[in-house]
Amino acid sequence: MTVVFQSGFTSHPAAGSSATGVLDHGTQESEGIGYQCCTWCGTSMYHKLLCPVCAGSELRSERSAGAGTVLRSTVVHRNTPSARNVSLIEMAEGFVVRGRVTGPPAGVHTGDRVRLITAKDPVRGEPVFQLSDDTHRSWH
Repeated sequence: MTVVFQSGFTSHPAAGSSATGVLDHGTQESEGIGYQCCTWCGTSMYHKLLCPVCAGSELRSERSAGAGTVLRSTVVHRNTPSARNVSLIEMAEGFVVRGRVTGPPAGVHTGDRVRLITAKDPVRGEPVFQLSDDTHRSWH
């Protein structure tokens, strides 16, 4: 059994235990977003202790290439001097992450393709994306 102590964004294994599959969230932004993949069923997930599909605890760390699609986006006006968007992004690897897409907040739509700019925004600590050049909207 692996015992892990959580402190901040870095997980530290307990003495004498293995840290297999535990993510170190203090990585450089050029490395992309870290996520986990279940060794039993292959499900990809973001920041989980157990697999949401099979409840397996053997998770290996992976790195995302940074490409994704907007599942949902909303414009938020509170706790900020100007409007910003909050989006749910489905990454190409199959996991979903909450982040922000740069540009006009109302200009982000479901189905837009995005690329990762930084894995950790210095203000909010969430991933930041930009719209990809290959985003096509059928209603325009």
